[in-house]
Amino acid sequence: MKKERHFHALERIMLKDVFHSLRSGHWPTLLGAWLHFEVSFMVWLLIGAMGIAISEEFSLSASQKGLLVGIPLLGGALLRIIVGPLGDRLGAKVVGLGILGLECIGLLLGWLGGTSFEAMLGIGLFLGFAGASFAIALPLASQAYPSAHQGLAMGVAGIGNSGVLLAAFFAPRLAEALGWHQVFGIMLLPVMGAALIFFWLVPSAPGRNKTDSSTKDSIRVLLRKGLQDPVMYWLCFLYGVTFGGFVGLSSYLPIFFHDQFQVDMVKAGTLTAFCALTGSGARPLGGFLADRFGGLTLLQGFFLLIAALCLASGDLDHFVLTYTIILLIMFCLGFGNGAIFQVVSNRFESIMGTASGFVGAAGGLGGFLLPSGFGWLNEITGTFSSGFFVLGLVSGLAGISVMIVQRSIWLGKPKSIPDL
Repeated sequence: MKKERHFHALERIMLKDVFHSLRSGHWPTLLGAWLHFEVSFMVWLLIGAMGIAISEEFSLSASQKGLLVGIPLLGGALLRIIVGPLGDRLGAKVVGLGILGLECIGLLLGWLGGTSFEAMLGIGLFLGFAGASFAIALPLASQAYPSAHQGLAMGVAGIGNSGVLLAAFFAPRLAEALGWHQVFGIMLLPVMGAALIFFWLVPSAPGRNKTDSSTKDSIRVLLRKGLQDPVMYWLCFLYGVTFGGFVGLSSYLPIFFHDQFQVDMVKAGTLTAFCALTGSGARPLGGFLADRFGGLTLLQGFFLLIAALCLASGDLDHFVLTYTIILLIMFCLGFGNGAIFQVVSNRFESIMGTASGFVGAAGGLGGFLLPSGFGWLNEITGTFSSGFFVLGLVSGLAGISVMIVQRSIWLGKPKSIPDL
């Protein structure tokens, strides 16, 4: 009984701490950032959610299926590099509204066009604008909260990646009832609604282009310093594994469940939605705990756990075992996403938009490589096990690199990775 009372007391203290942290900043901005990311994430992974229906209509091969669901992730990766600095310069609100407008154009193309595999690749690349939301939502959350609560704030904004849950659950059902083209048209409604709420919640802030010449010079110095910092590229690698793994699997799992276990489109979407929920829910937890124990301290163990889980997946013959392992992998990947951005915010606070753009681009690139690689390896080897083996190998290398950096005098205190 004493242990139980102690546990409940600890739970209440932890919840009180979370609420106090959320009240320490401007929560309407945080809410707007989350909504922008949530709806955009739905759009970004919409093709993946309906990948089975689209693949069957165009009779795609295994490698073509991987490319189909991966191409929006590649578009998002490329555009994040542009959107991050643009948000720093023009203001996140203006750029954020522009992204939602471009998403509407992409959805119109999917609704009224998309009559061939090649056309769908072009539409998927255009829908990459939705993936660029990341480089707006996370800097907004970062700017709205003090440094002591950066991990939690960006973890909450990052819950927006649960948009994949909604896409995976509802899109296959709507596609089965109305046809997959119509789903693109239906998706216009939440995007336009999100644009109105985002406009109302997020205060306008002047872009950096309105600053004086001395401030512009200091920004250029900060940008040059960030891009010359090897830590930036190392964090890109880590995020390429965690976020790339999360978004890549979220996009590819419907096809995996269908091809490996002969699951129908609706059930495959439901199974994927639960996986996405697990990963999305773990993200704010990762950020919250990283604020207290240090992102790197947590990451080294989680990367090695992902590697062990991937290697334990074996021949993927047993559905229950395979699904349980995938759920655990998604939890670890989501947790890692939150922990990594606690490190990013501490290291690159003054150029958070640019840092988010570059690191986020690496995550999107990792997301493109995973389904493309899984499809290609499946076509060559005849099994999905090879894809999980490669993911486990890369995760293991990431874990070893964190262990090395954690113990390196070169970076000083590993908890926040201070300036060199």
